[in-house]
Amino acid sequence: MEVSGREFEALAEHAGTAYLRYSFTKGTEQETAFLAQTLGLLPGMRVVDIGCGPGRHCHALARRGIEVVGLDISLAFLAGAGEGSWVRGDARRLPFRPGSFDAAISLCQGGFGLLGGREDALVVAQMAEAVKGGGRVALSAFSSYFAVRHLEDGDTFDAGWGVNHERAEVRDPQGRAEMFDLWTTCFTPRELRLMAADAGISVAGLWSVRPGSYAERPPDLDHPEFLLIGDV
Repeated sequence: MEVSGREFEALAEHAGTAYLRYSFTKGTEQETAFLAQTLGLLPGMRVVDIGCGPGRHCHALARRGIEVVGLDISLAFLAGAGEGSWVRGDARRLPFRPGSFDAAISLCQGGFGLLGGREDALVVAQMAEAVKGGGRVALSAFSSYFAVRHLEDGDTFDAGWGVNHERAEVRDPQGRAEMFDLWTTCFTPRELRLMAADAGISVAGLWSVRPGSYAERPPDLDHPEFLLIGDV
């Protein structure tokens, strides 16, 4: 499955601000606090959030005095993000000079993990290039182990590419529902480590997490996501 920005834009235009009503968005403060500590983020540092959506992590980091640039392909999400520094762009081709940031993040499958299993490595390489030497990256990814163990009725899992397909109901701010096809790439810890190594990233931590519960847990079969922290 080759995924283009049109799929993301259609979903984002429909969801709009209703995106922030979903339960997986409610753990922003815990996630941000964990990342600020783990990445060593201090006031005045520059961070790029790749696939920022409506900017929930950007705003939380900005409240800590961090200078954040949010990038997303969806004009609808960026238009609803409010005050901040926003750039429309493709996660596979970042419009920044190399070494522009102290850290790069891509969380909750905002950029990494939504490319049909073919081009996710490009996102990791772009993240590494955007960060200056000595900087760090953080990305979350869906767990292949969890996806297969808990495959929902109607979902299909492509074992060849590690891509889960679902038809999902998405509501707009007025509560109107529309169905969308979602393709989410899932990963094993080994795949993430190899991808990071190819991008020149040294893995400092790789843990099992869920939204709103980021912690240094060894990889397991029981959490839906992995969180990779790497040094550039």
